[in-house]
Amino acid sequence: MPVKALLALLALACSAVAQSNFSLPSTWPQVYPGQPNATYGPTWQSYFEVTDPLPNITWCPPRTLPRSFAGNMPVQRAGHPNDTLFFWGFEKENGSLTASAHERLDEPWGIWLNGGPGSSSMAGLTLENGPIHINDDYSISANNYSWDTIADYVWIDQPVGTGWSTADATGYVADEDQMGIDFFNFLDNLVKVFPSLAKRPLHLTGESYAGTYIPYITKTYFGLKNPPVNLAKIAIGDGTLGSGVTFEILPVIAIIETYPQLIGYDTEVYSWFKEQEHLCGYDLNLTYPQTGGHFPDLQLVAPTDPNGPGARFKSKTSVRLSKAAFVKDVNTRLAKREEGGAQLQKLKRDLTGRANGTIDSWYGCDLYNEVIEYAVNYTYPWNLQAKDGSGFDFYNIPDALFPAAPQDPSVFLNDNRTRTAIHAPTSFDWVESIEYPFGNGSALGDPSVEPMAFLSELATNATKHNVGVVIYSGNDDSLVSHRGSEVVIQNTTFGGIQGFTRKPSTPWYDLSGTFAGIIHQERNWTYALVKGAGHLVPFYQPQSAYALAQQFIFGSNRTGFVSSSGVVGGESKALSGDILPEADAPIFIGSAVTQSSVYGASATVAAWNAFIATAAPTGDLAPTTTAHASSATRPASITTVPASSTAKY
Repeated sequence: MPVKALLALLALACSAVAQSNFSLPSTWPQVYPGQPNATYGPTWQSYFEVTDPLPNITWCPPRTLPRSFAGNMPVQRAGHPNDTLFFWGFEKENGSLTASAHERLDEPWGIWLNGGPGSSSMAGLTLENGPIHINDDYSISANNYSWDTIADYVWIDQPVGTGWSTADATGYVADEDQMGIDFFNFLDNLVKVFPSLAKRPLHLTGESYAGTYIPYITKTYFGLKNPPVNLAKIAIGDGTLGSGVTFEILPVIAIIETYPQLIGYDTEVYSWFKEQEHLCGYDLNLTYPQTGGHFPDLQLVAPTDPNGPGARFKSKTSVRLSKAAFVKDVNTRLAKREEGGAQLQKLKRDLTGRANGTIDSWYGCDLYNEVIEYAVNYTYPWNLQAKDGSGFDFYNIPDALFPAAPQDPSVFLNDNRTRTAIHAPTSFDWVESIEYPFGNGSALGDPSVEPMAFLSELATNATKHNVGVVIYSGNDDSLVSHRGSEVVIQNTTFGGIQGFTRKPSTPWYDLSGTFAGIIHQERNWTYALVKGAGHLVPFYQPQSAYALAQQFIFGSNRTGFVSSSGVVGGESKALSGDILPEADAPIFIGSAVTQSSVYGASATVAAWNAFIATAAPTGDLAPTTTAHASSATRPASITTVPASSTAKY
């Protein structure tokens, strides 16, 4: 969704919460002709089947739109009959979803959840891994890497009130435990309509804030005496498994080392951030297996400067995972910062050479926002963009388009023909994301503890019930970087051992044989780092994401598996570092479309690589300074290549 549209949406949501605890919207499902006058069962299949033609879907075989079923089902919460979840499920082959309770019992099925909190999984369906793909120009094409070709797949809007799901004004979930109960009450209805799904192996998958949803759903599953489904595996991409500090701020040095373009390859600026990482306690030492017990709780030290962004530290309970919320956050801090504008410029000019053994008084330990604001003020090409951070694509570091290319399925989903075909509500319009209100609009956001707090207990139950765990990350994601996921894994005890016993360093390849990243498997846990992918892995690298799903989430590919005789597929010394470096990768610039690509000069990249190979772990580094990018003028250390000479991003 374009940032401006999302900002407008978020402003409305925030306004509603601010006005009154009782001003949240009430929404309800639509009753369409032919709805059975009976309890849920297979007789409802024909009602939910999508039989009306969908607008602008005109592509030809070999990829045709599979049979699908869609609509709202209640979560069975007492006193809230209009609390429903919306689903849209697609068959792998004709009749596979509508099989009887005793058919296809060994065939897996999948669920996909987007995050937010408050983001619709219909965005995942239409932009990422579903059979319908909405393009930048709003045209629609077939997705040749849709996950419904691997298994029957169901995209679900949840919690209640998200996307096409509905909720009354007092019915929004109060916390993640209530979300988990709602989810299984919905599934209890779903498997009554599609009875084979009750016993078939379920693969519960999702991304981003689904990294919080899925562990809580899994925790609820293990607490049920008779769960309505058979959970076989969970898979989480770029997920919020740890605290906000763990997934957003701790990884900053890994982000800079991956993309030193963010700081113009400046080694003194790197020294500054490296020292701040150490002073803030974010330079955790990962060992394989992990020794020394579990990691200490990481603290977000507030700034001491009275003109600093103190409001940023009122609450870290509600994490920032939508672009609009990020822009809102940055704007708040910029307004505060203007009170000391001259001081800001002095601070920025003096950043190099400022490593002095103290925590930054302006930012405190908020290293993530510090590096972004450094980039948009001082590093080409990001300094060509708006200084409020709205042009920085923290989902995908190398994308410096401004404005960004549109990603907007709302036109298709709000078309009355689509709405009628998929039995969607008519009481409101679909929006991609809201700032989820939790209860009646808690100012603190999600009150639930991060999953890392109970992940070892969850892992023990997963081992007991033979539920596999897959955690994957896009290498180009800055918001929920792979480093945070690696910290979570090494902090978790599974199979009786804390963390992996060997460092992930096995290469894996997509279906065309192209290098796709790193894969590692131990004790029914799998970790994948996907090269060239941002926060939304199936969107940025659909072929790699498809291979990951086919081979490792649903398949039994043993590449990266640690056995008594070694690691299947071997271990690459070149991949055994903490990052997949992209110092020589292009940064894409243009207005909504890629018009040119920016590269670091070969000598600059070589100097950086030589420097980083010998960088001291504490940040006490030699001042080998490369060219600064301190204005909108292209520095000599940068080369710009027209889009016609490079592949479009």
